[in-house]
Amino acid sequence: MILVSPWVSISITMLAIVVVMNAVNFIDGLDGLVAGVCLIANGIFFVYSYILTRDSGATSYFNLATFLAAVLIGACVGFLPFNWSPAKLFMGDSGALVLGLLMATSAIAVTTQGDVNAFDPERFGRSQLLGAFIPIVLPLVIVMLPLLDFGLAVFRRMRAGKSPFAPDRKHLHHRMLDLGHRDRDAVLVFYAWTAVISLAVLLMYIATRQDWPGGYMVGVVFGVVGSAACLVVTLMPSHRRPGPPVETAPTTAPGPTTTPVETTTPAKTADSSTMEHR
Repeated sequence: MILVSPWVSISITMLAIVVVMNAVNFIDGLDGLVAGVCLIANGIFFVYSYILTRDSGATSYFNLATFLAAVLIGACVGFLPFNWSPAKLFMGDSGALVLGLLMATSAIAVTTQGDVNAFDPERFGRSQLLGAFIPIVLPLVIVMLPLLDFGLAVFRRMRAGKSPFAPDRKHLHHRMLDLGHRDRDAVLVFYAWTAVISLAVLLMYIATRQDWPGGYMVGVVFGVVGSAACLVVTLMPSHRRPGPPVETAPTTAPGPTTTPVETTTPAKTADSSTMEHR
């Protein structure tokens, strides 16, 4: 069953790859941020892809999506110790764009593992239909923070009449630094948001497939509680930046008073007076 024409499918695929690549590259502003976020996101995506393959009844659990997720996990685990603050190595644009390319490719590959007929509302109830849509939602959720930062940056710059790729200091990690977070604290908060959002959707999928008590509400409750905790940590940094120094009048130590002695100096020339006022 074909939902869209091949040309539309190719166009959407190319757009998704370009957007995810740039979204991952946009958050590369702090030491260890991209590597850690991609490590958490791909770790959860690896578990999800494995469960999806197992539930589909495949004879082999090997597939392109799981393989790419495993490659990205290994790359991030090996690179993160050297990129942690203070960083000794930097991935640069080439590294961040490659991570985004592989993440987009794995997300696109995993969509081919689902059954299109699973989205027929006449075959399933509302709760089961939600579980059928989770395989499409989860690949987007794991890159939600990069996509959010990317979307806000493009909207902000285009509204100001600038290029979408014009640099500025208004990314989400910059705003967290302005709130008072230190570099490492801001990175850890990003890790927490990525883990909470991704795990919430993963729990929704597992609970729906395994018929847990409460169904997908298990993931919803986890997401609400985790998001509330992350929001508190985000808005209440552990360290506040000191304010500007207060200027005080200079004080002089008490001592004997002296009478100034008038001295005569030669008149300044026009050149020396001009140099003094520059």
